[in-house]
Amino acid sequence: MLSGIGLGTKRKPVLCPWRTTVQSESPWRNLAAASVPVGQTYSTQAAEDQKEEPLHSIISSTETVQGSVSKHEFQAETKKLLDIVARSLYSEKEVFIRELISNSSDALEKLRHKLVCEGQTLPEMEIHLQTDADKGTITVQDTGIGMTQEELVSNLGTIARSGSKAFLDALQNQAEAGSKVIGQFGVGFYSAFMVADRVEVFSRSAAPGSPGFQWLSDGSGVFQVAEASGVRPGTKIIIHLKSDCREFAGEARVRDVITKYSNFISFPVYLNGRRMNTLQAIWTMDVKDVSESQHEEFYRYVAQAYDRPRYTLHYRTDAPLNIRSIFYVPETKPSMFDVSRELGSSVALYSRKVLIQTKAADILPKWLRFVRGVVDSEDIPLNLSRELLQESALIRKLRDVLQQRLIKFFVDQSKRDPEKYARFFEDYGLFMREGIVTTTEQEVKEDIAKLLRYESSALPAGQLTSLVDYANRMKAGTRNIYYLCAPSRHLAEHSPYYEAMKQKNMEVLFCYEQFDELTLLHLHEFDKKKLISVETDIVVDHYKEEKFEDGSPADGRLSEKETEDLMAWMRNALGSRVTNVKVTLRLDTHPAMITVLEMGAARHFLRMQQLAKTHEERAQILQPTLEINPRHALIKKLSQLRAGEPELAQLLVDQIYENAMIVAGLVDDPRPMVGHLNKLLTKALEKH
Repeated sequence: MLSGIGLGTKRKPVLCPWRTTVQSESPWRNLAAASVPVGQTYSTQAAEDQKEEPLHSIISSTETVQGSVSKHEFQAETKKLLDIVARSLYSEKEVFIRELISNSSDALEKLRHKLVCEGQTLPEMEIHLQTDADKGTITVQDTGIGMTQEELVSNLGTIARSGSKAFLDALQNQAEAGSKVIGQFGVGFYSAFMVADRVEVFSRSAAPGSPGFQWLSDGSGVFQVAEASGVRPGTKIIIHLKSDCREFAGEARVRDVITKYSNFISFPVYLNGRRMNTLQAIWTMDVKDVSESQHEEFYRYVAQAYDRPRYTLHYRTDAPLNIRSIFYVPETKPSMFDVSRELGSSVALYSRKVLIQTKAADILPKWLRFVRGVVDSEDIPLNLSRELLQESALIRKLRDVLQQRLIKFFVDQSKRDPEKYARFFEDYGLFMREGIVTTTEQEVKEDIAKLLRYESSALPAGQLTSLVDYANRMKAGTRNIYYLCAPSRHLAEHSPYYEAMKQKNMEVLFCYEQFDELTLLHLHEFDKKKLISVETDIVVDHYKEEKFEDGSPADGRLSEKETEDLMAWMRNALGSRVTNVKVTLRLDTHPAMITVLEMGAARHFLRMQQLAKTHEERAQILQPTLEINPRHALIKKLSQLRAGEPELAQLLVDQIYENAMIVAGLVDDPRPMVGHLNKLLTKALEKH
């Protein structure tokens, strides 16, 4: 076992300042205890009914020290490491159990490789743990490759020598077998000294005729080695616990730790004679070998959920990185708690089926936190304690690969079943909008934007379209994608801005959600096509001095002089509430509309800053222009009233302005307008 003792990664140790601590209260721990009790048959593995299975343990006190004892001092670097381990390397003491189990797995893998290469039959390959509350000990024993006396002295007394590293060096080109070894030897074993007053090791090499030996140390800088009889092939570690660490001599506490970290170890793990790891790591299996029912049960395990996954992505690849992963999207609609950015990741990170983090925050970008699942990669760089991921180019590459694969998966699903995807987007679209707003790279923004769905003026109500499909329908030579934000399709189709756009005969996307406008402002362009709000397009056309012919009869509109006089009067009547009053020939059924340069940005600014409570304050920030329709009955009537009934005309122009501001979405609370509207109605009905 100790020849595989170590860090938990086959790569060179990397020190790093970046640190994320493993959660001490794993949600999986309680789940496994409550939902997947020991003895339950789990569909991912044909486990026998453990209630009927007799206890099975290989741990017994058969070892006896014989002969002379040789004393040794730890190498200077080892002494320093022991101090680091005991004081600061691990954030949680419980991880020493994980480390020792992983080392046992390494030792068993070495023996398996050796025997397979020699064509020999494999013995029982197992890992056993035993707790003794009375004695205050915890014992870990494996049937792995074991160690000779020289290996005990060299490997446990010296950091420079590495059992697992030497093994990998010997394999060289046999990468597949070598990659099975989790650890960088040495560090994982020393984690036992966080909780131990004394560590006793019995080991016997698997080579025929090898004697057994005892290794003993209290971690103070000296260890002793002696020959021992009654030692089984493999390695046995007896940890004599410190008084404040006696919790690890309790079966329930150790069972929780095994369930949390080592549920998916390849070799059988027993605690006090009972099999612990009855679950299979289905993410390491071939996609075709995992059934839908297996996915459902595994999803409930990793997500702590009782629903079913609406989408499942089982993703395996060896290039550009080694990745074994499964991702699930819950069937249940996310709650407000799920939407919160404080919730964090719901994806667990493993290395060679050993849990590294229950919530790996940097493996997926924040906007994909609604995804549940598991990522396992032997390429992930880990620091010495196996807990702290290193923020490196490799981690960023892994995050990018997984993000792109999930985006591609969702795009594929939208093509395969548009109706199902529409329901998914309705429930989870907010996360995608967040992804666009919070991502800095334009290329990534546009990739995420492929997942957006909107209604369109060119399609029936209720039918959604993507930006990709919109771009494919564009007329040759057009370079803009037009959109209009409104609470509903009815309000969008009856908006003065959409009415003004009709003369261009352009398709317009209708955006109904609160954050659609902010999302598209941040996206800015898609596939080299500008995203333009129809409100902004109207202002741009004015700068271009784009002209539209007025084909209405002369008696159906105000004359040019009447229009000029009316606009001058309106500028005076509205005062500082408007920057200018203009004529527009784009409107038909609406008397007027407000135009502001970058209307969407202006709305968002006012909403976020909570500024400009009065009309004058808003006008100072927005610099709005009121555009009037000289053919509309209200405008023509206003022209008549301004001379004969100036008071009624003032009330009318105020109401026209208020209505235009509300339609533009620049008035958050229309209730103050009610009093003004009552005055207008009272004045209008005086003669009746």
